Amino acid sequence: MALDQAINELNETLGQSAGGSAGSQWRALVRLRLSAVREALTDDRPRFRDGWLTARGAATDRDRRRLLARLSALTPRVADRLDADSSYHELRRLSVDLEHYRQRLHDLVYDSVGIELGGSE
Repeated sequence: MALDQAINELNETLGQSAGGSAGSQWRALVRLRLSAVREALTDDRPRFRDGWLTARGAATDRDRRRLLARLSALTPRVADRLDADSSYHELRRLSVDLEHYRQRLHDLVYDSVGIELGGSE
C-alpha cells in the first residue's frame, strides 16, 4: 500500500471518533491502519544521490525512523480500552507528523525532478 493511501485511511478512521471514545471495533481498525502506515513507511526508503539533496534525504530518513518508533510504541496502547482514550490525542499528533513527513518527501521529489530537468531561476 502506498504511504499516501495509508495516511489518508488512518486520518479517515481517526475522524470517525469524536474524542477517541469509540468501541473495540474502532480500536481494531485504528490498529489495522497504523499497521498499514508502518508497512508503507518500512517499504518507503527514497534515495537521493544528488549532493545537495543528500543531507535533506538523510534528515527525512531519520524522521521516518522516528515515526516508525512512535508507531511501534503507540500501536499496542490503542488495544487497551483505558489507554485508547488517552492515546487519541497522541494519535492525532502522529497523524499531523505523518502529514509533515509526506510533504517533505513530496518536496524532495519535486526538487530532484527540478534538477534533472535543469530547472533554475
